[in-house]
Amino acid sequence: MNSREIVRRTLMFEHPVRVAHSFEPSDFVHCGPQIPNPRGEWRKLGDRRWQRFDEWGNEWARVDDTSKGEVVRGALRDLSEVESFPLPDFSDPVCYNHAAVLFEANRDRWRVGSIHGFTFSIARKIRKLDQYLQDLLLERDRIRTLHDRVDEVIKIQMRRLREVGADSVMFAEDWGTQTQTLISPRLWRDEFKPRFETLCDFAHSIGLTVFMHSCGSISEIVPDLIEVGVDLFQFDQPMIHGIDALRYWRDTGRVTFWCPVDIQRTLQTQDEERIRRSARDMLDQLWRGEGGFIAGYYQDNGSIGLDPVWQDVASQEFITHGRQSGA
Repeated sequence: MNSREIVRRTLMFEHPVRVAHSFEPSDFVHCGPQIPNPRGEWRKLGDRRWQRFDEWGNEWARVDDTSKGEVVRGALRDLSEVESFPLPDFSDPVCYNHAAVLFEANRDRWRVGSIHGFTFSIARKIRKLDQYLQDLLLERDRIRTLHDRVDEVIKIQMRRLREVGADSVMFAEDWGTQTQTLISPRLWRDEFKPRFETLCDFAHSIGLTVFMHSCGSISEIVPDLIEVGVDLFQFDQPMIHGIDALRYWRDTGRVTFWCPVDIQRTLQTQDEERIRRSARDMLDQLWRGEGGFIAGYYQDNGSIGLDPVWQDVASQEFITHGRQSGA
């Protein structure tokens, strides 16, 4: 049974022979569009200042040489220009040539098409988060125009990635703080839930499963996201929701969770037995030999100040205990 079949059975709850995982050797291969962007690389401007510009025209900054940074100046300064503001062209098939080659060379693994953001993630950068949150309340019509335009770009990426062999589409939207959603669940349901439903329906209609990454506490909207069609949640902080909640959503929604041992509450303890116990608990509560769980690995140990040895401990536990009897 190759990696692709193990992941497929995991998503379908069809008793894979072992737990699927994203640590090496990974069951997944990821690739997204490569759009020309001469200013996209980080430039060091001082001892603690790096700068880059993304494909949307947003200015990013960071204070170290490993983190992903944050937008410090959005590309759309004047919201009155929302209808004419130029968006990047993701329709050119050339942007997907690398993905096509990589996916073809890895047909035995699950091929994840990584799109450049999602509605909120893209729009909040274009306007910069503080201004964008004001726009959501005070400039709803214009913000909806921006959202509509962004959603069309997302659909283009989905279609092209499917054409070059992607099995899933994956996007990242960090909707939560450590205690609650960034906006009220009521506002989220009014403005974003219908968009998630439309985009998930589109992905499913062309044969893609939908993977969503989100950080923070989004427990209040997880049932809505399951309802509109998210097939898998990638959570790096699974314990911010709690194992009982994850198990309930997994069982009632037939949804899969892709998680490392919690990067804040557990790995940081550097307690070997606690880390091993957490890995076993996720297997016992979420995988259960049926599917519905993928063992993850947080890829940026440096940015969270973590010695990789602690994730190695978790990975060993996932491998040792994440097998069917006799496999």
